[in-house]
Amino acid sequence: MSEPRRHFISIRPATPDDTAFILSLVPRFVEFKLPKGRRKRECAAAIQADIERALRSPEEEAAFFISEAEPGERTGFLHLQVMRDFFAGSRNGHISDLAVADGHDGHGIGRALLDHAEQWARGHQCERLTLAVFPGNARARALYERAGFDGDLLRMQKPLA
Repeated sequence: MSEPRRHFISIRPATPDDTAFILSLVPRFVEFKLPKGRRKRECAAAIQADIERALRSPEEEAAFFISEAEPGERTGFLHLQVMRDFFAGSRNGHISDLAVADGHDGHGIGRALLDHAEQWARGHQCERLTLAVFPGNARARALYERAGFDGDLLRMQKPLA
């Protein structure tokens, strides 16, 4: 079995021209088994609405970035925010959204976006870099663990209907 071909990866700030590309990746957030009581269509719609809101009304300490394998060949996106840590009150960089375009998995793009997130968070004087991931998203969880992320809080839910 051959190694996946590694791309040259550049990361740049997103522009309004990237909106359709960013929104086209929303289905990637629900391509795996979701927790009991969660519906793919409902989750995708909520994620899309949140991304659209963030693009339309950007927060002061938030940013979207686009990865490209070659100029003009978009391969993924990253949405970052600065948030306050609930327990310590310190500044955390938070990865709100990270998605790699279909067909570009396994080429180092997700890792490059994570590295960019870490640099961005350090540049914004953050003490931690956080993210949330569905338990069933094994591929993303493995990437995050290889990048040094570890469990912090476990959010649990029980469907009542």
